[in-house]
Amino acid sequence: MKNLKHQIFLLIILFQLPTALIAYDIGLAVNFNNGLNGHEKDDTSFGSRIDLWPFFSTLIGDNGEVITSAGLTLGMNENFYIVPELLRTEFSMRINNSVIRIGRMFYSDPLSFAADGLFDGIQFLHNSKIGRFSIGAWYTGFLYKRNANITMTENDLASFHEPVNYNDFINTYFAPKRFIAAIEWEHLSVGEFMQLNTAIAGQYDLSGEYHSQYLIVKAVIPSRSFIVEIGGSAGLSQGNQKDLGLAGMFGLYWTLPSSFLSRLSFTGKYASGGSDGFLGPYVPITTKYYANFLNYKFSGISIFTLDYSARFYHSFGCSVSASYFVRNDLGTVTGYPVNANSTEFFLGPEVYLRLIWSPFSDLQFNLGGGAFFPHLGNTGQEEKVRWHAELSVTISL
Repeated sequence: MKNLKHQIFLLIILFQLPTALIAYDIGLAVNFNNGLNGHEKDDTSFGSRIDLWPFFSTLIGDNGEVITSAGLTLGMNENFYIVPELLRTEFSMRINNSVIRIGRMFYSDPLSFAADGLFDGIQFLHNSKIGRFSIGAWYTGFLYKRNANITMTENDLASFHEPVNYNDFINTYFAPKRFIAAIEWEHLSVGEFMQLNTAIAGQYDLSGEYHSQYLIVKAVIPSRSFIVEIGGSAGLSQGNQKDLGLAGMFGLYWTLPSSFLSRLSFTGKYASGGSDGFLGPYVPITTKYYANFLNYKFSGISIFTLDYSARFYHSFGCSVSASYFVRNDLGTVTGYPVNANSTEFFLGPEVYLRLIWSPFSDLQFNLGGGAFFPHLGNTGQEEKVRWHAELSVTISL
């Protein structure tokens, strides 16, 4: 492990060498996070984590830029762990109305349903009178598996939960090997009243186990203090058999007429499951959790959320949300709070409150807490309440 740390340190230094002779921005963000989890009063656990994020950026000529960031996580749950990671590291160049990006970059599809996260590859973007076009190709096999969060198959899931073993680093650190490609078109004012964003994406599993393709459409309609979002996605997967899955969302956002910035919103999300009906499961490439207590990927579930967020002062804000979860079939969502023999669908609600205070530009306090109530559903009414509270402090240097 000592040699590995030296290699990672040298890798960061090598990324910095090209910028040593020219002006650049360099910094370090440090995050201290402490959390407490429990089932009512008789079962609690404590976790603590420190994240170090060194970063720098520099301009190359008039049109180019290099951005590099890394991460080192030290944490304690049941055992102490340390995880290094190379984060966003990309070179971008602007040529007239086009931009080319190469490296480790962030990509998200229009709905963030299929793909959302860091990927290694290349992307080309072009702005024209009829909208913005982009095409990109990426690889996932060099990403840290816990942050890539690719759990499309049972083998992916088993690898995800296996701890990193520095004696077998290659086989226990990296994410599953997928090749991803996407083509997008975005127009900011279709008919002078609607923003439209469409994408065709696909992933090829280099192990040959599971391939999938996605069609994604999202429309945003602003109207004074209201914004309406409507979107849908069709996912075609090829595993043991071909399956067609569907996902959709609706969102209504209202900017309130108050003396401070505040917004009230309602969103509904749906993803088909695979054990009932004629539809197959909607299986995203990257797993994104839409709950604080239920670690379900977006498949076979519906989520309804009412959210209020406000920024009372320039340094202080808060958000409070209430969500209700419903499974769409009996076979996809089977973990807590679902009992083994349950034939019901209503999982229950969660409530979560978050307070954010930034007394200075380089210091932020983030306090969050909430609970999930299974007895207000019907899939596991005798299950205990789950609750969580956490405090994180971020310092930027």
